[in-house]
Amino acid sequence: MEAAGTDSDGREFKNPDEMWLEHTGDTNKKTQWYRDGVAYWEVSLFVSLFVFFELPIEKDERLMRGVEASVNGVLGGYGHVNDADVKGSEGFLQTLLAELFVDGGIDRHLVALDCGSGIGRITKNLLIRYFNEVDLLEPVSHFLDAARESLVQENHMALDKHKATNFYCVPLQEFTPDAGRYDVIWVQWCIGHLTDDDFVSFFNRAKIGLKPGGFFVLKENLARSGFVLDKEDRSITRSDSYFKGLFRTLRAVFAFASAVSLIKQSICIPAPQMKFLVVSLDIRGLMIRNCTGNAQCRTAIWQPIFGPDSMGQHIFLEQKGLPKELFAVKMYALTTDIPKRVIKARSKVQANRPGIIK
Repeated sequence: MEAAGTDSDGREFKNPDEMWLEHTGDTNKKTQWYRDGVAYWEVSLFVSLFVFFELPIEKDERLMRGVEASVNGVLGGYGHVNDADVKGSEGFLQTLLAELFVDGGIDRHLVALDCGSGIGRITKNLLIRYFNEVDLLEPVSHFLDAARESLVQENHMALDKHKATNFYCVPLQEFTPDAGRYDVIWVQWCIGHLTDDDFVSFFNRAKIGLKPGGFFVLKENLARSGFVLDKEDRSITRSDSYFKGLFRTLRAVFAFASAVSLIKQSICIPAPQMKFLVVSLDIRGLMIRNCTGNAQCRTAIWQPIFGPDSMGQHIFLEQKGLPKELFAVKMYALTTDIPKRVIKARSKVQANRPGIIK
């Protein structure tokens, strides 16, 4: 990938390789990169003692206290976007479940993994309502403690029909799931902490955790072009083309029978009103159906995303409630299986079949 990028100090890099070489070019640098990334969020031992003994502490000394285990804390002071975020994610998830699972998975014991779960915000507000079990993966210990405390109470209320089951305090780059456990692996606002090679390694390991027909949901901030490196929390915001370059790498790394397929994508941008663009891609180009609710759709043609041999199915979502100063947020659905249900639904139109990223 040759796209140029910048860091939070305004320094320019010719390409991602130049940036990664400087920050994670050897084992020691890479170890420090991840250690500093977690330390940004962690509450220090110093602060823990102050809290334990109920002593006063200067709340503006962020580096001394870490980030508080609250919705506002994990969302970087933008706690008010929580509802809009969950609403956009729910619409995307509902569409995927309806299209990929028979009867939307109603008669299926559904299990999800919430990666970078933080305080359990997504699990509590979304995943636990659709999945019988949710496992949480989070490297920041006080976030996971807060999630466990909150969700244990939820478990009692749900009578074990929908519950948080396992809480893993493990970094994303070190985690390997149990084989065939998950219907959905949800990765939101955390993959930016991984280097490119660990991004690929994570999906290569995590794919064994999917059940047949299972899929990944990746939701991340989106740079307009290239990348933006945040030196404070050790994270990178990638562009759409950057992500798709990594998806192509995944396709090359995965075994042929388990190639990765981009089956859906959704972009959430600050907008004056909710509007859905339901999109399907065939060998002739991108067919866009402009829809509102159950209204009739109009069709137009765009250029293909991945080239003339690519096939896939996508959803773009413009969503109100996100501040204009924030990055755009995009969702991708990835699978290692060609989704049989979608193929069956579109069998009369062979050109619209979802396929593998070329």
